[in-house]
Amino acid sequence: MSETRQTPLNPLPALIFSSRWLQLPLYLGLIAAQGVYVVLFIKELWHLMMHATEWTEQQIMLMVLGLIDVVMISNLLVMVIVGGYETFVSRLRLEGHPDQPEWLSHVNASVLKVKLAMAIIGISSIHLLKTFIAIGNLGAPGATYTTDGVMWQTIIHCVFILSAIGIAYTDRVMALASAKPHKNGH
Repeated sequence: MSETRQTPLNPLPALIFSSRWLQLPLYLGLIAAQGVYVVLFIKELWHLMMHATEWTEQQIMLMVLGLIDVVMISNLLVMVIVGGYETFVSRLRLEGHPDQPEWLSHVNASVLKVKLAMAIIGISSIHLLKTFIAIGNLGAPGATYTTDGVMWQTIIHCVFILSAIGIAYTDRVMALASAKPHKNGH
């Protein structure tokens, strides 16, 4: 059991500490955005089901990748909402709850950064895969992809990967440095 604080905070530290609650409307807004993604998913799924017999395999694959993209963005929203609230605002007190996400038991700002970077790479991967599948239509009337656009999308994806590696490496170095015993006997 953790001890509860016996002495009240001075007014300025209390105000500063309480300011974390200003993030609550932001998380509530992200919950509303999650609802928008649910509506989008249902709309796209309905569209797929209504046209599945008349579409080519490539069109169906692109639509399914779009659905996966919506799910991955929704997963990212859940990580930010739950992990961010737990890390920066207040404890959710989910210990022992059967539906507690496994990752939430060891979430902190560092873990959240790496998980978010990996989710962004996943989302970028889906977008890039959709582009590569649709790339056969380059030069066709109404094509939405250009060679330069595909090149920049690939470069940006690689930058996301390098950034995630950099974040993970930095966090690992910091974790190893803080785990080492102090040499001066402290």
